[in-house]
Amino acid sequence: MNATTRSVLIAGATGLTGHELLAFLLEDPSVAHVLAPTRHALPAHPKLENPVGMIGHLIAQLHGHLDTVYCCLGTTIRQAGSREAFRMVDYDLPLSLGRHALALGARHYVVISALGADAGSRLFYNRTKGELELALQKQGWPQLTIVRPSLLLGARNKPRMGEVFAAPFSRVLPGRWRGIEAGTVARAMWRLGSGASECTRIVESDELQQIGS
Repeated sequence: MNATTRSVLIAGATGLTGHELLAFLLEDPSVAHVLAPTRHALPAHPKLENPVGMIGHLIAQLHGHLDTVYCCLGTTIRQAGSREAFRMVDYDLPLSLGRHALALGARHYVVISALGADAGSRLFYNRTKGELELALQKQGWPQLTIVRPSLLLGARNKPRMGEVFAAPFSRVLPGRWRGIEAGTVARAMWRLGSGASECTRIVESDELQQIGS
């Protein structure tokens, strides 16, 4: 592999943002190989390696060299069924992914967090996201990019009723509180992932809108 190509991993490639990001990565000439573990098979592509199974098991079995990792994993407490199940998806799995990817040489982790993430928050959702951010920073990534989108807009395979009702109002909110299209977040993550620097960067939703437009 020459200096102009990358080997990348994307977790959550079947989700609202993840499937948009996967398309960008597969079309990117600087990306030679895309590893995308999923629960259900993806359409075949010459660049794509698609292990199928339980995501936690697949993460533990990661192999080969990686340059950049994108994490689009996420759920809601209602969909997960309990706080414990939610935390498994939104905290444990992204943290495990980071640990295994570092061992394979990855230098840049791009991860979706959430607007309002705060490890000291009284809100369980925001607190979990904030705790993940702190835990990933402690992993010692050469480059860590945390994106904090507001309400994600787009058509999900399984609609989240709270998002359906909130979407019209979120479109008229100011600044970083305004809802953002999942495709815009995906394009921003794709662009941020190809950047080279040695730092931790937190990108709020209004900046994501600018980068992904």
